[in-house]
Amino acid sequence: MSAAPDPGWAKSSYSSNGGSACVEWAPAHARTTGTVPVRDSKTPGGPVLMVSAAAFAGLVGLARTAEV
Repeated sequence: MSAAPDPGWAKSSYSSNGGSACVEWAPAHARTTGTVPVRDSKTPGGPVLMVSAAAFAGLVGLARTAEV
C-alpha cells in the first residue's frame, strides 16, 4: 500500500515559535474539496482532523479571540 499524497501542509500563523503548539492545515486540499485537514505538526504521521470550511473558520475565529 502506498502513502497518501502530501496535501501541501502549511503551519498556522497562530502556532507558537517555541514549537509547543504547532498546528498545520492543508489550504490547497481545502480549496479543491471544501474539507480542511488539520494536524499536529509534531506528529506528521498521526491522526488528521477533517473539518468543514465553516468549522475551520470557527476555529480560526476562536484562535483570534483567545487570550494568550
